[in-house]
Amino acid sequence: MDVATLYQFELCPFCHKVKAALEAKGIAFKKIEVNPMTKKELPELEANERRKVPVLEIDGELICDSTKILEFLEGRDASLTPEGAAREKSDMIEAWVDDDLAQVLPAAIYGTWRDAARAARVVARTSNFGFVQNAVVRGGGSLIMNRVAKKIMARRGGGDPKTMLATEMDKFEGWLGDQPFVCGDKPSIGDIATHGCLTCIQEFSAYKEIMKRPRVAAWFERVQSIREANRAA
Repeated sequence: MDVATLYQFELCPFCHKVKAALEAKGIAFKKIEVNPMTKKELPELEANERRKVPVLEIDGELICDSTKILEFLEGRDASLTPEGAAREKSDMIEAWVDDDLAQVLPAAIYGTWRDAARAARVVARTSNFGFVQNAVVRGGGSLIMNRVAKKIMARRGGGDPKTMLATEMDKFEGWLGDQPFVCGDKPSIGDIATHGCLTCIQEFSAYKEIMKRPRVAAWFERVQSIREANRAA
């Protein structure tokens, strides 16, 4: 089987969501970092597809959108799809990741100039861009990222980004309860989507605050262990 190709942006929670699923399923893949300004690294897409990450090239197909990508992967191997009411809960949590958690995270990590500058450095360090591209991303990226955070906060009614993130994590902790995973004893798409999303903020103070929640921290390590055990060489 050919190695899959993931076109991604390092600080995109939706891209990390896809990486979490690929690793949990043991699918080998290579990453191509996409310049968020030019997006010139993206392959040619269908006319009706927006030029944005993530895009996964696998089995001769190009799939856009993280939810569609996970649906495609589950169509090959439904190892993360529970049955009955558990499936409804898993699907609900994945939708929450897309509609709420992934929206709040950028505000939490770009909301201050210090964190926005740190984010720009992360992008520059992890990219495969040339010297000039890196300079543009590092120099102008913090400004763009801070503006993105401001727009997100305004769209969601304003307020403190860390408080907004804490509110979302309260929801997740309630769904998790005392179970190993959100749907019981086995990981689901809900776990993988949430874990992947949170992975993208590991270098930021917001992640440290989340890990102060013992049940969430223990859950995070359980899912991380699954990803590491199944990760293709």
